[in-house]
Amino acid sequence: MESIIELDGLSVHFGRLQALKSLTGSYTARSLGLLGPNGAGKTTLIHTLLGFHRPSAGTARVFGNDILHQDKAARALIGYMPERDSFIAGMSAVRFVRMMAELSGIPAAHALERAHEALFFVGLGESRYRNLEEYSQGMKQRAKLAQALVHGPRLLFLDEPTNGLDPPARERMIRLIKAIRDTGEVHVVLSSHLLRDVEECCEEVLILNRGEIAYHCNLEEERRANRKFLELEARGDVDGYVEAIRALGVECVPYRKRRLKMVLPPEVEIRELYRLAAERRIEIRHLDYKKDSLQDIFLKAMEEKPAPAAQ
Repeated sequence: MESIIELDGLSVHFGRLQALKSLTGSYTARSLGLLGPNGAGKTTLIHTLLGFHRPSAGTARVFGNDILHQDKAARALIGYMPERDSFIAGMSAVRFVRMMAELSGIPAAHALERAHEALFFVGLGESRYRNLEEYSQGMKQRAKLAQALVHGPRLLFLDEPTNGLDPPARERMIRLIKAIRDTGEVHVVLSSHLLRDVEECCEEVLILNRGEIAYHCNLEEERRANRKFLELEARGDVDGYVEAIRALGVECVPYRKRRLKMVLPPEVEIRELYRLAAERRIEIRHLDYKKDSLQDIFLKAMEEKPAPAAQ
């Protein structure tokens, strides 16, 4: 499978501050979530891949293009939606997006058409002639997304795309990101401090901490690999029920009165517990089922020493 982004010992220093520390890894997912606390290096990594910062050591590649020696070819494949607004006063949305298309190399004869298409896609078709300073925060975010898409990139960097949005505007932005991802034509890197955004949109997650890679995983594989933790309250012959559960290979520990804690192996489904209960006339009064969430994965990564990325 083709690598979208390859990091090869990538380091970035700002004076005495080492912002990125020898990052190494290869990433192929359609959608990659970039997580980490403030100052972890997320935006620095994006800016380095865009060519804003020169690596102090190592390098990186975007679709095989080295950011040191093939920087123009790498940038031509990337669309970038920055966290902060970067508009020009007095410009309408269509004029701004058209200008960004031309700066990206689209011929002037086609740039206006592409600008209209991008603005209609993000839901700003009816408002495209209004000045950007008249836009709401949600509309401004969608205008930034339109300019990132207008030149037809293969890789899209989204830096805090739901920043400052109310719930309806956030849901609209998430739907747009999913629609872009699901075309299969554009790969998405989503940098966010909101775990929910990453969990909804991304297949893989890369967690940075203090400029190092703390964790990298495929979210779906991680969820499948996680053991299932249950707390259950039962009425009836609890001792016999515990023996039957353990016979399935389930770790089960009684605690308090009529309460059980258990860990289900991947091959055992919860319906098996209900089947055993029905056979033994056990009444299940309460069941709390939990798998590790992205929050659990993130907090675990913050507790552990940063480790190299999975290859």
